[in-house]
Amino acid sequence: MPERTQTVTVTDGGFDLRLWIPERGSGPGLLLIPEIWGVSDYIRAVAADLAGLGYVVGVPDLFWRLRPGWAAAHDEEGLRASLELSANLDAEKAADDCAAALAALAARSEVTGGTGVLGFCLGGSLAYAVAAGAGGSGLSAVVSFYGADVPDAPQLLSGIRGPIQFHFGGRDPYIPRDRVAVVEKAAAGRPNVEVHVQEDAGHAFHNFFAPMFHNPEAGRTAWGLAMDLLRRHLPAV
Repeated sequence: MPERTQTVTVTDGGFDLRLWIPERGSGPGLLLIPEIWGVSDYIRAVAADLAGLGYVVGVPDLFWRLRPGWAAAHDEEGLRASLELSANLDAEKAADDCAAALAALAARSEVTGGTGVLGFCLGGSLAYAVAAGAGGSGLSAVVSFYGADVPDAPQLLSGIRGPIQFHFGGRDPYIPRDRVAVVEKAAAGRPNVEVHVQEDAGHAFHNFFAPMFHNPEAGRTAWGLAMDLLRRHLPAV
């Protein structure tokens, strides 16, 4: 499926928003926020899969101020470089960029039937931030995969009214199980919030391009739950 690119303008410059349009030419908008590996082959594959389901998918370039077009390999060197790069990322500006990308995506003529956000790793944290921000009030669905910053801000859940779903690995060395429990406790009694933990999985368990992280069973289970949320709240057909 061919990619398109548009420029999103913000106060200090502009960045690429990669786009995947479904075959029928229109559908709900889904902002796909990438991991520290950037707009990698994995994220492109996920975007194409989602477009194949009928979504207009937009992927922002999170690292445009540091390394425009960043797309690291899913190996030890790529992980090292990505961790180093992401350590210099301004998370607040990145969240603002994602909100701007969401607005740009929603404004496209191809987008019909609402908008949602789905993010992995760094993108999982940013998806949560966007949902809790001013631009997140109209979102139909939000899915956050293993966002390391999520347990640090459980209070943000009180400001989110729309459906939001979190995914974690029970053996994630970057997000210890007791930190995941903080999210579970904050979500208790909130009918719009789902927290799913794949107890035998580590970090980035859905990333099928990263052998060092991928857990096929956990990835399939979590992805099925995510797609179920989208079907219920942001249907593409």
